Amino acid sequence: MADKKTIFIAFAIEDEKQRDLLKGQSLHTDSPFEYIDMSVKKAYDKEWKEKVCTRIKRSDGIIALISKNSLNSSGQKWEISCAKEERKKVKGFWAYKDDRTNFEGVNTSVWTWDNIADFIDSL
Repeated sequence: MADKKTIFIAFAIEDEKQRDLLKGQSLHTDSPFEYIDMSVKKAYDKEWKEKVCTRIKRSDGIIALISKNSLNSSGQKWEISCAKEERKKVKGFWAYKDDRTNFEGVNTSVWTWDNIADFIDSL
């Protein structure tokens, strides 16, 4: 396995439990990436944006957990926009098996261990 990658997770706050599941999955001994919780829980002000952008810049890639909640999440939309501005590779994974929300501009796949590993390996 190659070196572990640092991944920023963009998610709607309503999907925080799904983010926690991804964190648990990353603790699996064969995980292809190192999960560093870079979420910021403060209001979406200038300071929040600066902190998030710095964390995105330090990341190798961005995983976006996509759900119907993503469509109304100004924070997640901004994180994805920042990642694209920084020319970071963004990959979406559907947060729920029964929710196939289309998030414009984000290539989204089914959340499986193999799909996540393939994305990480592509970084």
